[in-house]
Amino acid sequence: MQQLLEYAGHHPYLVAGAVVAAVVVILYELRARVQAFAALNSMQAVRLMNQGALVLDLRAKDSFEAGHIAEARNVPAATLPAEADALAKKWRDKNVITYSDDGREGANAARTLAKLGFTKVFNLEGGLNAWLKDNLPLAKSAGANKQLGK
Repeated sequence: MQQLLEYAGHHPYLVAGAVVAAVVVILYELRARVQAFAALNSMQAVRLMNQGALVLDLRAKDSFEAGHIAEARNVPAATLPAEADALAKKWRDKNVITYSDDGREGANAARTLAKLGFTKVFNLEGGLNAWLKDNLPLAKSAGANKQLGK
């Protein structure tokens, strides 16, 4: 221990660099774990959707109307806790998939629903961005077509 302290005293920049690197690695790992809460890739999500899973779009209404996963329900992230009771009556023990644009809000929502007693909650890893990257289709609301003059 004495030698370690002596080394640190003689090489403060190296020790500081090692500490900073360790902190960066820890923060990166924590961020990855937060985003990966009950994560599903797009193909796994499609499989669950084919089995009747509920899909929750956590984005704002205008984003939802511009394009969303087919059969998804729009439940903005801010209103999720208030609407969870109504969803729990039918979906507490069934598959529920959450998603946002990049997957971060989806992971937080999945964690929130799990805390509220939902037993089979999943997050679309990478969110809608990953869905689009995998060339999967989007549905558009009728209201979005009316707004565009179609």
